[in-house]
Amino acid sequence: MTSRSVSLTSTFLMLAAGGVAACDSGDDYHDEGFYCADANGVVVDEDYCDDDNHYHPGAGFFIWHSAGYRSGYPVGYRLPAGGTKFAYNDASARRAYGLPSTGRIGNGTIKTSVVGKGGSASGSGSHSSSKSGG
Repeated sequence: MTSRSVSLTSTFLMLAAGGVAACDSGDDYHDEGFYCADANGVVVDEDYCDDDNHYHPGAGFFIWHSAGYRSGYPVGYRLPAGGTKFAYNDASARRAYGLPSTGRIGNGTIKTSVVGKGGSASGSGSHSSSKSGG
């Protein structure tokens, strides 16, 4: 009875260790928040990042994103440090994050199931790893 108990305990420990290792994959899915902001990470009206809006040209504005961003940051708020940005009209970067390739993206949009930690728009020349401060 004692050897059977030891065998079951060691089997359980090996299974538990394997489960923990599987959860620590770099390709995990996570939620990510998106905001329209200027080059310094200050939130602006999302119309400035709408490439279909001809009244507000979006030059100098970016879509900032981070797994640390939550919804509800108001216009004029400086986004928390650690976010990255890409040009508001970069269709390939938008698609890489599961966003519409054109048009308006509401400030505080939360996308679920974004691949990787911090995400990356591979192949996007305008993707930046700039950090915002606060």
